Amino acid sequence: MFRNTIIKYVGIGCICLAYAACKTPVLTGRTENRTVPAGYNNPQDTVNSGAIKWNTFFTDPNLAALIDTALKNNQELNITLQEIAITKNEITVRKGEYLPFVGIKGGAGVEKVGRYTSRGANDATTEIKPGKEMPEPLGDFLIGAYATWEVDIWHKLRNAKKAAALRYLSTIEGRNFVITTLIAEIANSYYELLALDNQLEIVKRNIDIQTNALEVVKQQKEAARVTELAVRKFEAEVLNTKSLQYSIQQQITETENRINFLLGRFPQPIPRNAQSLDNVMTESLHAGIPSQLLTSRPDIKQAELDLAAAKLDVQVAKAQFYPSLGITAGVGYNAFSPSYLLKTPGSMLYSLAGELAAPLVNRNAIKAMYLNANAKQIQAVYNYERTIVNAYVEVANQVSKIDNLQKRYDLKSKQVEALTQSITISNDLFRSARADYMEVLMTQRDALESKFELIETRKEQMKAKVNIYQALGGGWK
Repeated sequence: MFRNTIIKYVGIGCICLAYAACKTPVLTGRTENRTVPAGYNNPQDTVNSGAIKWNTFFTDPNLAALIDTALKNNQELNITLQEIAITKNEITVRKGEYLPFVGIKGGAGVEKVGRYTSRGANDATTEIKPGKEMPEPLGDFLIGAYATWEVDIWHKLRNAKKAAALRYLSTIEGRNFVITTLIAEIANSYYELLALDNQLEIVKRNIDIQTNALEVVKQQKEAARVTELAVRKFEAEVLNTKSLQYSIQQQITETENRINFLLGRFPQPIPRNAQSLDNVMTESLHAGIPSQLLTSRPDIKQAELDLAAAKLDVQVAKAQFYPSLGITAGVGYNAFSPSYLLKTPGSMLYSLAGELAAPLVNRNAIKAMYLNANAKQIQAVYNYERTIVNAYVEVANQVSKIDNLQKRYDLKSKQVEALTQSITISNDLFRSARADYMEVLMTQRDALESKFELIETRKEQMKAKVNIYQALGGGWK
């Protein structure tokens, strides 16, 4: 009769557990789109400049030394390295959750119960030896080992460990992305510094030219060929150009300090050769094919790993609806006196129990966690697709920019050459009274602006090559 009752209640419990496990919310998922165009603006071969190591890509020894220092001392990069250590430890935490927990314990205590209670009256009449009653107060001494284990029936704990491992790999790709960004930022700042040095040198040369022109105008005024207005105009132009050099010097200081900050150090002079702006990275770059971005770009690989981890999180959350099996066990010795503690088998104790449990009523919290995990997985899909599109757009923009900047540079070079020759022509015409002073001033001003624009174009060319190297995933290998 008793046995049948137990079987009856166990059967009812199993039915409830099965019902709880089967009734899970239906989700609407989303599959990521990994397709990319066949090429960029024009058909490309499979040669990819992003595969070149950074110390081969950047041939300037001063720039290479700066990058090498930054990779050791940059604070943001070092912070990212600690994030990697944190996520690595999380793998160990998750791995330990699906293994048995084993520990030891010991204890000692004393207890005195009332004589006129059921337990006290019983202890008072109990003999542990003939003619010897139970001691009062009663001691309690324990030593033993215990174990608990949740059997991972539905791979809930294993999936959580795999998700932690994927996030660890994701942080490594995050570090690689920080490296590519850091290298590109230092290189761009370095080329900006070279451009500013060149502009400062041009300003100083123009100050000399304008000063000489001012002396000519003064002589012309003494000969009554021009008025005081021409002298003042030339003086104003010289003063304006002199003030420009201090603006450039401030930009140089700020650019140097930005580089020093990226190197994790206090401001100090940045070693460089200003003449190297026209001699760096003259070789052509190859963008390869867009599908290579899926394996070469750290941010795409990071987004892919985050997506895989998010998918596992959905499985972990879903397993919360299913029954969980827990096993507990213990073995040791327990006695009221230390002298009896290790007596076998009298003081020996052991236990073994299994527990099967599943949520049945008020599962809103579990359902919300499940729906949130699914929403985060869909977010990860969109983030992955967005990262791919962004990578393609970045490369396509830089490919087009490099081509257009080269055409612009060629035309600007011709413009600078023409305006440089016009300075000499305008000065000769002015001396022979065949041109007025305003023509001389405008020619000098146009020549200065064209030289500045030529250097700016060259700087943009350098930055475009750095940016396409970064966009192709170069620098972290």
